[in-house]
Amino acid sequence: MALAVRSPQTWIGLGTVGLGAAMALGALGITSEAGYAGVGPNFLPWVVALVLCVLGAWMVWEASTGGFRAMDEASGAERADWAAFVWVSVGILANAALITSLGFILSCTLCFALAVRGFTTAEGQGGRGLRATARDVLVGFLISAPVYWMFTKLLAINLPGLTQTGWL
Repeated sequence: MALAVRSPQTWIGLGTVGLGAAMALGALGITSEAGYAGVGPNFLPWVVALVLCVLGAWMVWEASTGGFRAMDEASGAERADWAAFVWVSVGILANAALITSLGFILSCTLCFALAVRGFTTAEGQGGRGLRATARDVLVGFLISAPVYWMFTKLLAINLPGLTQTGWL
C-alpha cells in the first residue's frame, strides 16, 4: 500500500513521530543517574518519547490503510466563532498576565468567568446579564480557591497569592 502523504491524518502522524524523536534527542542530554526508587530523571522523557513515536507510527499506519474509518461526523458549526475564541483567549492571557499581581485565586476566577462567557457566546447565549456573570465569578472562585489551598497548604507548592498569609 502506498503512503498517502497528502492526507492530513498522515501529516499529523508524521508530526507526532517527529515530536517523539525530538523528545528522545532531548532525553539524551538528561543524566541517567538513578534517583529515588532507582528511576533517574531521564525515565519519564524516554517514556513520553517512546509513546509518541508508537502512537505516531500507528496514526501513519491508520492513514495509509484507509484512514480513520469509524469517525463520527464532525459536530459544531461549520465556521469558527471568533467572538467566542476571543473571550476564551482573553481569559487565558489575562490569567497569565495577572497571576503574579492578583494572585492565583482571583486570576483563575477571572479566567473561568471569561472562558464561560466565550463558551456561552459560542452556544448563542452571549449577553446573559449581570446575574449570570456574578454566578460564573462565584463558581470560578469556588473552584480556584480550594485548588490554591490544596497546593499551598497540603502539597506545600508555592503559588502566587494576593496576600502573604497564604489564604488568598
